[in-house]
Amino acid sequence: MNKKILRRAGILAGAAILSLGTLGMFAGCTSNHPEVTVTYDFDGKTYEVEYVLSRTDAPKTVKHFIELADAGYYDYDEETDTGFCIHDYTEEYLLTGGYRLSGGELEEVDYFSILRNLEEKTGKMFTQSVWQTGGTAAHPEKGEALYTLYGEGKLSLEHGSREYRHKKGALVMYYTDKGNFSGQVTVERSDKGKYNDGEPLHYEGYAANSATSQFYTWLSSTNPSERSQYIVFGMAKDYEGQLEDGLLKAISDYIDAHKTDDEYSFTETQENVRLNKYDPFADIRRGDVTATFETPVSEPILIRSVRVTKY
Repeated sequence: MNKKILRRAGILAGAAILSLGTLGMFAGCTSNHPEVTVTYDFDGKTYEVEYVLSRTDAPKTVKHFIELADAGYYDYDEETDTGFCIHDYTEEYLLTGGYRLSGGELEEVDYFSILRNLEEKTGKMFTQSVWQTGGTAAHPEKGEALYTLYGEGKLSLEHGSREYRHKKGALVMYYTDKGNFSGQVTVERSDKGKYNDGEPLHYEGYAANSATSQFYTWLSSTNPSERSQYIVFGMAKDYEGQLEDGLLKAISDYIDAHKTDDEYSFTETQENVRLNKYDPFADIRRGDVTATFETPVSEPILIRSVRVTKY
C-alpha cells in the first residue's frame, strides 16, 4: 500500500472515532428512505446533489453506503490534497469511489486495507454480508469476512417490484469485472431467506457479490437491460436543479469555453487500467482484467464528501 493510502487511512481512522459511533445513535430512528448529500468539486466550485435512498430495494447496499459515508471514507483529504475523482465520465454516467488521480494517472485505492485499518483504530466493525465459503452447501458457514457487498440486483429483479430503476438520477452500486473467476462465497441474503426455503445464508458466485465503494449516477433517459445486475439504491432528489442546471451545466460550460478545435477532449483516455489489484482472492489479483476509462484530468471532478442527512 502506497504512502498516500496509508496517510489517508490514518486520517480517516482518527476522524471515524466519532463518526462511526453515530451509527448506534441512529439505530432506532431509521426510515425506509434515508437521504445523503454528495458534494462534487469542479473548476473551483462545489455542487451538492441530494439523493434519496431505498432500503426497500436494497437494504444491505444502503446500510453499507451509509456506514462508509459516516466513517468519512469518501471525504477529501485536505492534508494530502487528494480525493476520489470521477474516473469514468460519459454522457450516460459519472463513476467514482475507486480511484484517485496521481500525476495525471489513475491510482486504485486499497479499499480493503482502509476498512480494516478503520476497524482496528476505532473498535467499530463494518457490517458484513459476504464471507469466504466454508461448511456444506446445505449449511454454509461464515468464513473470513471479505468486506464486499452482497449483490442485491438479481434478487430485486426476481422478487417484487423496484421503487427505483435505471433512469436519470439513479444512484447505482457498481462492481468491477472479475474475468473468468468462478469462485463462490457465502452470502447473507437481504430477504432473510424468504425466497430460499428460510435459509438466509447460501453459496453464490463471488463476481456478483464483490461491490466495494464504487458507485455511479446514471445520466441517461434509457433503462439499459445490460446494467440490471447493478443495484439502483437511490435517486437524485432534484435531478434537473442540482445536476442538469448545476454540475452538468458547469461541465458543459467549461467544455464550451475551452474547446478550441474539433480535436479537443474534456477527458483523457486511460487505457488498460488494471482492475482488482487489491482483491481478497489471489487468482483475481494475479489476473489481467483491465478497463478503459474516460477521465477528466486537466480539470478533474472530485468528491468532496458524502454526508447522511436523514437516517
